[in-house]
Amino acid sequence: MSGILGKKIGMTSVFDDKGESIPCTIIEAGPCYVTQIKTKEKDGYEAVQLAFEEKKERRVNKPLSGHFKKAGVSPKKLMCEFRTFDISKFQIGTEIKIETLFSKGDQVSVSGTSKGRGFQGVVKRHHFGGGSKTHGQSDRVRAPGSIGSSSYPSRVFKGQRMAGRMGGEQITVKNLRVVQIIPESNLVLISGSVPGFNNSYVEILKEIK
Repeated sequence: MSGILGKKIGMTSVFDDKGESIPCTIIEAGPCYVTQIKTKEKDGYEAVQLAFEEKKERRVNKPLSGHFKKAGVSPKKLMCEFRTFDISKFQIGTEIKIETLFSKGDQVSVSGTSKGRGFQGVVKRHHFGGGSKTHGQSDRVRAPGSIGSSSYPSRVFKGQRMAGRMGGEQITVKNLRVVQIIPESNLVLISGSVPGFNNSYVEILKEIK
């Protein structure tokens, strides 16, 4: 399996060969650089560490600065490990571009942090239907209703769906399709929407059927 780090730019739509409009998400994917290769003998597991997006050297602390110098790359903002990669195909300092990994029509999965929604009620957070609007219950339409039992067990079970903080979670959207690749700008257009706000970081993994 192969993948790359990127930044969500926004959404647009393109027309396919049949003239149908396809909603797409624009992602600036790469170039990424291999900053570390972890092995079972030394680290206990196999992984490839990729770094993405330039960062000012004066904003990097000494341990990270030494880490990047050892890999022979300039300081980066984001680093992420991929455990599904074949480490024999990578070398430290290698530049990875979107056009070398993906092509038009590939199936991919995109992971990112969803938008924060703040404190929300059960109707929005858990899709509750709400209460009855009859008999003067004007203030109970979006209420959660009963959350516990009677004298036994006299408590609320763990995991009960209630109001609370919503969003800001790691989400993976699968079975997306690469619609177009623009290598000169390091952009890739992926069908549908992906989690996160504009300028948020995402991981793109190529799905193997």
